[in-house]
This record gives sequence, C-alpha cells and structure tokens, in this order.
Amino acid sequence: MKPLSKSGIWLVTGSQHLYGPGPLRQVAANSQKIARALSASPAVPLPVAFKSVLTTDEEIRRVCLEANQAPECAGLILWMHTFSPAKMWIGGLSLLRKPFAHLHTQFNRDLPWGEIDMDFMNLNQAAHGDREAGFLHARMRLPRKIVVGHWEDPEVLDRLGAWMRVARAWQDLQGARFARFGDNMRRVAVTEGDKLAAEARFGYAVDGYGVGELAAEVKGATEAGVTRLCAEYADRYTVARELRRGGARHGSLRDAARIELGLRAFLERGGFRGFTTTFEDLHGLRQLPGLAVQRLMAEGYGFGAEGDWKTCALLRMMKVIGAGLPGGTSFMEDYTYHLHPSGSLVLGAHMLEICESIAAGRPSLEIHPLGIGGRDDPVRLVFNAPAGPALNASLIDLGGRFRLIVNEVDVVKPPRPLPRLPVARAVWRCRPDFKTACGAWIRAGGAHHTAFSYAVTAEHLRDFAEIAGIELVLIDRDTRLAELEKELRWNEAYYSSAPDPRR
Repeated sequence: MKPLSKSGIWLVTGSQHLYGPGPLRQVAANSQKIARALSASPAVPLPVAFKSVLTTDEEIRRVCLEANQAPECAGLILWMHTFSPAKMWIGGLSLLRKPFAHLHTQFNRDLPWGEIDMDFMNLNQAAHGDREAGFLHARMRLPRKIVVGHWEDPEVLDRLGAWMRVARAWQDLQGARFARFGDNMRRVAVTEGDKLAAEARFGYAVDGYGVGELAAEVKGATEAGVTRLCAEYADRYTVARELRRGGARHGSLRDAARIELGLRAFLERGGFRGFTTTFEDLHGLRQLPGLAVQRLMAEGYGFGAEGDWKTCALLRMMKVIGAGLPGGTSFMEDYTYHLHPSGSLVLGAHMLEICESIAAGRPSLEIHPLGIGGRDDPVRLVFNAPAGPALNASLIDLGGRFRLIVNEVDVVKPPRPLPRLPVARAVWRCRPDFKTACGAWIRAGGAHHTAFSYAVTAEHLRDFAEIAGIELVLIDRDTRLAELEKELRWNEAYYSSAPDPRR
C-alpha cells in the first residue's frame, strides 16, 4: 500500500486527584500495561501509546489540542480507570477533531472476592466512571465507537482493531488529493456531486485536469522504461501470444506500458491518492487506460470510471482500511443479472478497470476490441474473482448530505465458463436475497459504480460513517424492505437537521 503514512493511537486515561498520588501512579502503570498489550496484539493494526492520566480541565484541553496537531496520532482511546467528573472534559472534547473510541473496560478481569476493600473499589471504578463519560459524550452528541469488555478479550481487540483501521483511513483522507482527467460522463446523474461539500465533510479535494496533461506525461515515457515494464508484465501475468515480444500486437502492449508510466508519473508528481478517467475524453491517448488502472489500484490508488470521484475517494479509503487484511478491494459495477428461478446472480464487471487484488489466480493479459471510446483496442487483465463473502459500497450525494449504502454479498464461482467475456469479473448472490437487496439498493439511491471488497466489513464502514457524520444504509441478511423504507424516512428527518459532529 502506498502512499500510506505511519500513525498510531493514543490511550488517554481519565481519573481525578481525589484519590491521591499513589492511586494515580497505579492508574498510570496499569494504563501503560494495557497500551503495551494492545500494541502487541496481532488484531491491532496500529501502535498504541499511553499518553497521559488526565485529571484537570487544562490537561484534557492540552492533550486534545495536541492530538489535533499531531500527524502521528490517528485517534484516541478514552478510558476512565476511576471516576473522572465529566464536566472537566467538555472544553477538550469540544475542540477535539480526531476520532475517538470509548473503551469500557477495567484493569482486572476477575474480582478478588476475598480481598476487596474500599481502596480496591476506589481504584477500579470504570463501571461508573465510564458511565459518567458516556453520558457526556451522548449529551454533546459526539461521534465515537464504544467497545465493551476486558482489554485482553479477543472480541474487544478485534473491535478496537477494526476502528483503528478506519481511524487511519480517515486520517489518510485529510488533505488527500484526487485527480479527475476530463469531466463526468455526459448526462449521467449519480457520478456528479458537490465537491465542495465533500471536501468540507471528508477532508479531501478533487481537482480537474485536461487529459492532454496526462498525454504529455505518457509521451515522456522512455523506450527503456517501456521495455522494463513489459518484461515485468511477462513475469507477472499470462501474456497472450500476440502481445508478447515479437507478437503482432506487441506494440499495443508497449502503448499500455507508456500509459502506465505516464499516469504513475503524473500521480506521484502531484501527490495524488486516486484518479478518474472517462472514455469520452481520450485526447492524446492511443487506448483507454485499462491495464494501468488495474495495476495502480492494486498498489492502493483510488479509481472511479467516467469521472466518478466519489467512488474513487471511497475506494482509496477502503484500500487503506483493508491494508494487510486477506482479500482485495476493487472498483466495481453491477453489470448484468442471471435471473434464474433457482436463484438470481449478479455479474459484476466493468469495461476494463477491475483491480487485480481480487483475482482468483494468475491474471491473463489480453487485448480485445472495446467498441466505445474511438481509440485502439485496449490491453487489460482478465480473471475471475474467488468465491467468498464480500460487500459493495456506494457513496451518494443527496444534495446537502451524503449517504453510504452497503450490501453484503456472497461471491460464487461462475456457473459456467465465460470464454467470450474479455474482462475481469465477479459473480455474487446478494444478501438477504436478490429482490430484497436490489429493491433496497434502488430505494436508497445506490449507484451503479461501487467499491467492492473482500477485506472491508460492514463494521468498518459503520465506523467510517460515524466518524464522518453521514448516514449508513446496510443491506444484509436481516434486511426487510418495509423496515428499511421506514429507516430511510427517519434518517431523512434526522440527517437533514443534525449538526456536523466534527465542528
């Protein structure tokens, strides 16, 4: 994954001076042990550093302001080891801009029944210290993740680990830049949107560039660089005979390599974390970027076809969440259906741009006519996606607010071979079933472009929506259309009036 900044999480413990210096030293020692244990857990993706025991308004305000300015801090874990009067947290939490998780735990797992005295009770008061904190967080309408259980509990570690991945992805979006080559696909609605509102809400910027600027970078690729990249293709993929060195279409492979070199150079020079293209604007390019897009996505860049900058940014965010987890993440489109009485299936694909991170095996590198775009036949990777649980996510602009729609799916092996379909593809069953899922998706306004992932879960995206302060609509095995329709109406009322939780 590149470029991905290094970051960590601060563990902040609440207490008060009422108990004296001895107990406060013990609170600090216990907190340090928890931080070390969290950092050592394989379920926790980021290092956890014990920051401080906070006992005054001034200390809390200072740490919150410090967290805002610290690039190494992706978020905070708050825990009240003892009782910590919550009024003193108001000033600091009012200023905090980093996401936080509220860990409701206690240092000891078991009670030493025969030894409990009032000193023990005073020291281990998370049972009501965290309730005091929880009231204030609710009173202030603060977005947060709440994790309950002992800090050594595997489920607690999993829940914290999931949130940390999202906190890192949120940090990655802040100040991120996405390049948009050309404009939106003409007359298409769902790929449009308010880029100013998106920057204010999510922290990233989308800037437009003429495709001629990309073409200039492509033209600057050296022949030696093209040759080296073609050799890399031969090592990594099963290359069609006509594309191999000496083959009748090897020149097309070299053109694809030039596009990759030029596109990579443009993105690296500008510090971009993703990009969009459109087949309606290919001035200066000999073929629609296909192979280049597939390979750059595999390295962690976001992508959206036909100018779809919202899916591009969403894909980058999900790439960061899934970094290091099994299973890939790709741009995707619900393309066509298999409506058989025994069970309906969705065939997901796109013209060219499906990420090789979701390939079931060694991809085949092929060249075929495209039929649109008015350019030479484009080179692309062809493969099937593996069977297994996955999800599709769509971020839409409803005008004044955003909605994130997620459908959990089960990818299956294609029932029959697809010898004449020269694109990468995935076939899946929707949860809870085809009719319910598609009806819910359309009712919620989900787009035809999605970010598709085996690695990212509904929990990750719920945490993201909580941090961003946007609506999440989850379509899963428990979805019922009548209930979802009511949820959408209730959400319309709430999110139309809810304040930005980060301000």
